[in-house]
Amino acid sequence: MTTIGIIGSGNIGSQLARAFTALGHNVVIANSRGPASLAGLVTEIADSPRAGTLTAATVAEAAAAGDLVVLTIPLGKVPDLPRDLFAGRTVIDTGNYYPQRDGQIPPLDDETTTTVEWVAEQFPGGTFVKAFTHIPAREITDHAQPAGTDGRRALTVHADDEAAKQRVAQLIDAIGFDAVDGGTLADSWRIQRDTPGYGPRFTADELRAKLAEAKRYRDM
Repeated sequence: MTTIGIIGSGNIGSQLARAFTALGHNVVIANSRGPASLAGLVTEIADSPRAGTLTAATVAEAAAAGDLVVLTIPLGKVPDLPRDLFAGRTVIDTGNYYPQRDGQIPPLDDETTTTVEWVAEQFPGGTFVKAFTHIPAREITDHAQPAGTDGRRALTVHADDEAAKQRVAQLIDAIGFDAVDGGTLADSWRIQRDTPGYGPRFTADELRAKLAEAKRYRDM
């Protein structure tokens, strides 16, 4: 049993809270509106047959609750967080760049970096993993299947730290998906918004093929 912090209680954050508590993990979740705003989700989890628990907290408390934290907030809000928030933590970044929502971010516009690399630059001392970025939120629970199921959906995982990548890959498998090693953080552009693998359901072999098909916007 692990304690996992989640910063962001929107579609992805709330679905991951459901998936992780179903596995028996204890989740500490936070958002920008404060713990009281999470009462409904906490009650839902408490009233459902789950082995883990959900606790509402502040952002600082969620980040400090365990050494594994999910960051799932709009990309434009990332710089508002304290720079030392994730020091010594492994962080799963689920973010995607939508300029109409996030504002223009020049190094993402010209593709000199990837979304997760840009996020990691904001938080020295954290170990970042890119995951849960290319699946609609509801399908995190709706599409989950046991390991070995024929046609099981696959999700990518990207990281520079191999131990962190394997840890998150095991978590992906545990909640019901095959994990595809997509490479380093720098390789994660292959699963960013508007790439072939972004959005639809694919098996592991299909998803690897979609990653190989991806082209950078600047090369299209």
